[in-house]
Formats: sequence, structure tokens, C-alpha cells
Amino acid sequence: APQKMTAQDVPRAFPTVDVPDHAHYTIGVVILIVGITGTLGNFLVFYAFCRSRSLQTPANILIINLAISDFLMSITQSPVFFTSSLYKHWIFGEKG
Repeated sequence: APQKMTAQDVPRAFPTVDVPDHAHYTIGVVILIVGITGTLGNFLVFYAFCRSRSLQTPANILIINLAISDFLMSITQSPVFFTSSLYKHWIFGEKG
């Protein structure tokens, strides 16, 4: 049976760089702020669309679709990236 190869089995497959700890923390905090802002901002767009009859036009449906997509990306990707930045490496395993 063939053996499963991973990136660690191939030298220089993915070069690594030593990054200072403060860079990880800074990026993590920035991503957290962007995630919170994106979540709240897109939720407010969706809320305003639902509450105001005058905003419910066919042209604004595209805006709502974009806001919902961005909202979902904010709530799913920001926590993962923030957590990985705090631990300074990917902690969610091979499947993650």
C-alpha cells in the first residue's frame, strides 16, 4: 500500500519564516477588529434592509446578498485566524 506523504516529508515544500511574537499578536488583534466591525456592520445593513420598506428594491437585493456573504465570512473566518495568530501556528489539525 502506498504511504501518505505530507508537506513535512518534502524538504523546502513550504518555506517557513521566523516571525516575531508581537507580529502574530498585532495581526491577530487587527483581524479581530476587522471581524467585529464586519459582523456588526453587515448585520446593521441587513437589519436596515428588513426594517425599511423603501430599501427593499431589486437593486438592493444584490447589496443584501453581498452583506450576508460578508457577514458569514466575518463570523466564520475571523475567530479561526485570530486563534491561530494567538497560538502562532495552525492549531486546527490537518482536516481544519
